[in-house]
Amino acid sequence: MDKPKNSSELSQSYWNIRWENSETGWDIGYASPAIVEYMAQYPNKDANILIPGCGNAYEAESLLANGFQHITLIDIAPKAVEVLKAKFVDKPQVKILCEDFFQHQSAYDLIIEQTFFCAISPDQRIAYAQKMASLLRPKGKIIGLLFDIVFEKQGPPFGGCADDYRAIFEPYFVIQTMEKCHNSISPRAGTELFIKLSKK
Repeated sequence: MDKPKNSSELSQSYWNIRWENSETGWDIGYASPAIVEYMAQYPNKDANILIPGCGNAYEAESLLANGFQHITLIDIAPKAVEVLKAKFVDKPQVKILCEDFFQHQSAYDLIIEQTFFCAISPDQRIAYAQKMASLLRPKGKIIGLLFDIVFEKQGPPFGGCADDYRAIFEPYFVIQTMEKCHNSISPRAGTELFIKLSKK
């Protein structure tokens, strides 16, 4: 499949074909250690948590194991959602939606970013920051990982650097943490930033 160039080409059908053909190279097979470590010390088990562009949602499995009660998963690909609904069929704590993130309406205390930001076209990044802020309650946070690398090949994934990201997020968030991730998976070591952003 040819690489898409912009947001109009990164459509539901594009991502669904990737899933149907098992072209899911972003899938590491388990929850990101940096996110697991952060959530292990997150005190509010009743927080409303969103994971957009969740894929196989290993992070949700980790959250369940740690007693979190209100987890919403969004993916635009129907095949991904089919897989998720089978995985979490007996887990009422997990709500699964086949939706476009940019059309979603709700309110959350925490949003977990894991390979979603890098999957959208860079021309949607300001809209992403605005939408994230609109979905968060006062003092709500985004935590997770962003790539700290510019990829040689046309994305997705689309990379960037901290300076790029600060310009995108600072109008809407207080950047509490945006630093080199110390516990990335080995294939991504040195190429990720851990972020904690608090809604202004």
